[in-house]
Amino acid sequence: MASMLSGIRVLDLTRILAGPWATQMLADFGAEVIKIEKPGEGDDTRHLGPPFIHDARTGEQADAAYFLVANRAKESVAIDISTPQGQELILALAGKCDVLVENYKVGGLKKYGLDYDTLHAHFPKLIYCSVTGFGQTGPYRQRAGYDFLIQGMGGLMSVTGEADGKPGGGPQRAGVALADIISGMYAATGILAALRHRDQGGGGQHIDIGMLDVQVSVLANQGMNYLTSGVVPRRIGNGHPSVVPYQAFPASDGHVIFAVGNDGQFARMSRAMGRPELATDERFATNASRVENRSILIPMIEDITRTRPVEDWVTAMESADVPCGPINTIDRVFSNPQVQARGMHMDLPHPVAGTVPTVANPIRFSETPITYENAPPLLGEHTDEALQRILGLDDQAIEDLRKNHIIGD
Repeated sequence: MASMLSGIRVLDLTRILAGPWATQMLADFGAEVIKIEKPGEGDDTRHLGPPFIHDARTGEQADAAYFLVANRAKESVAIDISTPQGQELILALAGKCDVLVENYKVGGLKKYGLDYDTLHAHFPKLIYCSVTGFGQTGPYRQRAGYDFLIQGMGGLMSVTGEADGKPGGGPQRAGVALADIISGMYAATGILAALRHRDQGGGGQHIDIGMLDVQVSVLANQGMNYLTSGVVPRRIGNGHPSVVPYQAFPASDGHVIFAVGNDGQFARMSRAMGRPELATDERFATNASRVENRSILIPMIEDITRTRPVEDWVTAMESADVPCGPINTIDRVFSNPQVQARGMHMDLPHPVAGTVPTVANPIRFSETPITYENAPPLLGEHTDEALQRILGLDDQAIEDLRKNHIIGD
């Protein structure tokens, strides 16, 4: 069965996380992704460790685990694009591709003749996606964008963390690079829409993804609450600004999450806690009243939850049909029976490490399931084969390029 993006070829000029996340999504969907890397160095994430994987035969250090996160199912082609011949190769490859994705600083590829305007003139059907910190326009367009900066500048850290004045209070970044990851997802979504537009006769176009734009867009209810009310949201720890109780509570052996989304659930929670009167107390009977009186209600619930262990609360609330769960460490996440049943962890064959782990794409297609065959590539692993297959170069031409340090192994 042909994969969903079978026949789509992507030229990947990205590194680190946001861009590679986008192109890995396309690779998962069946696109042929040609990842261009600098000879001898490659993607920065190959070196961002520990931990590292190791050669199963020699024990020597290989790529960092970070590189494995966003580069499966791609082909690595090592080309020095700072050289005129390297630029000619990239131009030729672009002409054989449907999509080009890059995350250079704004204007960074223009000096190589690989900017959107130049390539669009050559290949009007090419979809060209740029992922940058601040987008192609505006006063910050030349600034470098990093996830941590974007989480801070985009408001996420202002609503993440314990409230000021409490122990541990202050802004916190999310524990994973969400601004990068979500930017990659938006980029992949935009590319799919642009492919649809092109296939309807609309031609290629430039997709401009700015990570700050993305972070602002996913402020979601926090952003809209401010725009609606003019009240600036503040950090409230694990609490929810509009739903109570919706947070972590102390148990006798750890912490347990109660995510009570409506008044019926609150009534059932109260009965399961042995305190049915809470649900009829006018201070707590509705979500609006609970939000208004959270400072009274939350300590009352905390006194109750401290009396029993996490697992007891989870069992009791499941029986009462109240959303409740533990705060798992990462090892417990991957040993969780639901996560295992869904096949989220799998291993892929790797040319030097034997096998390497990967985390499955969470999208499940009933008719065109994602297949997992190829691990993230070694640096330059596919250089010769890809240049032969796509550009028709013969062995002598490839050898000459290598002797002149235009391509790497």
